[in-house]
Amino acid sequence: MLIDEVEITVVGGKGGDGAVSFRREKYQPQGGPDGGTGGDGGDVIITVDSNLSTLLDFEYKSDFKAGAGEHGRGKNQRGKQGEDCSISVPPGTLVYDADTGDQLADLTRPGQRLLAARGGEGGRGNAAFATAARQAPRIAENGLSGETRRLRLELRLIADVGIVGFPNVGKSTLISRISAAQPKIAAYPFTTLQPHLGVVKVDEERDFTVADMPGLIKDAHQGRGLGDQFLRHIKRTRLLVHMLDAAAVEDRDPLVDYQQLNQELLSYEGKLADLPQIVALNKMDLPAASENLSRCRHFFQPQARPAFAISALTGAGVSELVSAIASKLETLRESEPPEETPQTLEIPPAPERKLRIFRAGEGVFVVRGTEVEKIVQQVNLETPEGPRRLQEQLRTTGLLERLQQAGVQEGDTVLIGEVELEYWPDM
Repeated sequence: MLIDEVEITVVGGKGGDGAVSFRREKYQPQGGPDGGTGGDGGDVIITVDSNLSTLLDFEYKSDFKAGAGEHGRGKNQRGKQGEDCSISVPPGTLVYDADTGDQLADLTRPGQRLLAARGGEGGRGNAAFATAARQAPRIAENGLSGETRRLRLELRLIADVGIVGFPNVGKSTLISRISAAQPKIAAYPFTTLQPHLGVVKVDEERDFTVADMPGLIKDAHQGRGLGDQFLRHIKRTRLLVHMLDAAAVEDRDPLVDYQQLNQELLSYEGKLADLPQIVALNKMDLPAASENLSRCRHFFQPQARPAFAISALTGAGVSELVSAIASKLETLRESEPPEETPQTLEIPPAPERKLRIFRAGEGVFVVRGTEVEKIVQQVNLETPEGPRRLQEQLRTTGLLERLQQAGVQEGDTVLIGEVELEYWPDM
């Protein structure tokens, strides 16, 4: 079963908290602070696995969270880093931001990695705050939360050749004959429901991958008959094999089919219609096909478009078609520039949000901003010096002055992230 589009949520691990600790040894009565720093949270990493060909696993699990970092300990012991969370996807997976729709990465090569959500930093222990003027600090930081993202994964099959055509023209029969792919074959009234991928062995040195695209119909580019879902898989192919029912078994003119399907490709995305094409005139085992052959060849000759008369059912002409495909692919590969995609990619961190203050009711003020939210998340208010440190840091951001300008009064509630504070003039 081909699942080619899913949404997932990825969460980096929370950083460990820093420790407040002092050396207590027999001959060191005033040994000083030795609280260690917490470990960083683990990252969420997406890795390309060549053994996968679908996003089916994400139908059963869509939330992924990396491990939290360990808390710091005395004797300057740093907490262990949280365990990374690894997610495997098939080659050809596009990663989008589910909220904005922006494309974040295109994962095409096996082993390629994408850092999808970073873990939070570990909080510093009191040993990090010792100075000549403050020799016994009782301050420690909380670890920061990891990044949270909603991602949309979209799979586009990676194939050298895409076989396209209307329903029941013989695409599935052809791919089953030239490769080990085994699609269901029958005179379906509509079309097969998913693409099939196969490897074609030409000789000892040459092979190529081929995808049988489910049959398209008129207005497929508008989504009719699931057409828009199938057309995106053609985007990665180098070459299209356009199959036509030369026998017109279903009373459709093969040349009208040809023009109509190319119009669908053009309407969906202009460059699809510009992909190199080889035409396969199928069902030559039927008498009506021979009657149409001369007319079809006369149509394609001025276009300099190769057209091969074949019977996917009996195998007649198929070897010539495969050889022509292999030769064309060799020419196309030679003209392509070398791929320079990095092996390790990163989603850029979210941009910092500026300080904003707004009222959320009588006597309630909500504060938003990357810097101030980070401060209240880091400062450990349960340590003896935590509240004073929070005041000092918030004052340096200009928040207290901005609150006064916004009309805050003594005793009003100030919400910063998940922390609720009560405002006093000396806050």
